Amino acid sequence: MANILPNGKQSISRRDFIKLSLLGLSGLGFIKFPLPQDAYEVPTNVIGRVTVDRVAPIFEESRFNSSIIRYTQKDELLNIYYELTPIEGPVYNPHWYRVWGGYIHSAYVQRTYIRFNDPLDKIPQNNQLAEVTVPFTQAFRYSNQDGWTKAYRLYYLTTHWITNIAEGPDGQAWYELTSEVDKYLKYYVPAHHLRPIPDEEISPISPELPYAAKHIEVSLSKQYLTAYEEDNIVYGTKISSGLPGREVPDGTQTPKGRFHITSKMPSKHMGTIEASGAPEGYTLPGVPWTSFFIFESGVAFHGTFWHDNFGMPMSHGCINMRTEDAKWLFRWVSPIYKTPIKSSEDWDVRGYGTQVIIH
Repeated sequence: MANILPNGKQSISRRDFIKLSLLGLSGLGFIKFPLPQDAYEVPTNVIGRVTVDRVAPIFEESRFNSSIIRYTQKDELLNIYYELTPIEGPVYNPHWYRVWGGYIHSAYVQRTYIRFNDPLDKIPQNNQLAEVTVPFTQAFRYSNQDGWTKAYRLYYLTTHWITNIAEGPDGQAWYELTSEVDKYLKYYVPAHHLRPIPDEEISPISPELPYAAKHIEVSLSKQYLTAYEEDNIVYGTKISSGLPGREVPDGTQTPKGRFHITSKMPSKHMGTIEASGAPEGYTLPGVPWTSFFIFESGVAFHGTFWHDNFGMPMSHGCINMRTEDAKWLFRWVSPIYKTPIKSSEDWDVRGYGTQVIIH
């Protein structure tokens, strides 16, 4: 593998690289994610990532009025031994997990796996879409002045554009990722934490049908999405719409009415470029399978990695979906996302697309 400097402007000598590594690695924090700390020496098949801080406690029993064993922290990893649905519910989301020490409700637990991947030898000229296949991975930026510094934390099944291969601070292959927001916004992650997504996985579903044959209905009262081909239901799933209050753009409630898909992006940076730390601030790089239907105010269907509480309003106005559901919808709705991708200009496909009815 060639020793490529992340900024692409000059090479790093082996002596400089060793010096950088010795001086910088102590300040990098972790490169690998921590494994669950419980009685098991190795992770079980399913690992739960806690998506919030201190809001998802572990209970003595699988009910909210049970005694609290302890409070969890954001990005804590828990071995999930099994899932259960006690009669106490709640009805909209009755799923609980048995974890070390007790039980945790599924609302703020992302189900993840640890799956490593062989790095690519080279990146296609049109770049490569990929998804994170570990609970989370820490991305870093590089500059001649500061060396390697922490950037975003990227989460399981988020999607990102690989634009180059570089030697990371550990001497291994790392991918350069470029944000669709700004071609100069680049950061790096270990290559074995991302899986390149082949074209056939995002090929369109039933593209031969005319525009008028497809439409989507979203029931805000039932928190449910239904996809139709003519009068036939072809897909249905729980969703999480905007929180109650005023409609966007003045508030967070998803507007009612008739719309249509205007733009599709398989990876979208939402929120601010830099995390501000403000209570209402958020930075969400790599939101997967985004299909906008009110482009001016940024309202879209998209995959969600920060909660698993579908059936309840949770969003800032968008329609939150499980990632696999958002991916299916992305492939099914028009405008058609054509593969193979020929240039970075194809990352965003626009047009007068599938009708969306929200009531």
